[in-house]
Amino acid sequence: MKLFSFPVFAVEKAIAKRVLSLEPAHREWFTQRWAQKPYRKAFLENKAMPLVTLLAKGKTWDDETFDAEMAAWDARFYPAEVEVLRPIIEGDGLLQLMQKNVPAERVQALLNKLETQRQA
Repeated sequence: MKLFSFPVFAVEKAIAKRVLSLEPAHREWFTQRWAQKPYRKAFLENKAMPLVTLLAKGKTWDDETFDAEMAAWDARFYPAEVEVLRPIIEGDGLLQLMQKNVPAERVQALLNKLETQRQA
């Protein structure tokens, strides 16, 4: 998937803001991993930025392109990661303008992906 040239620092800032409001167990799990540079880089490259791309470009893509990119996004999510990423889809914080005009069925498809592609 060709990533949208959205500033990574804005995504990191949104993630940091969200971590503050996580329940304690999820916050502890996520912050331990987020402090590790390899995890942070992998999380941003494989989970957060593809999600941003699907949101930003998904509102203008045709159904086939959107479905193909969703299928190509092969990520598995831990429960704490789902809690961090869900607000990005739902329009929380810094990224609200990006979610504007995204068709409701595509928002639901992204939420479903987070819920169904979970790791134990």
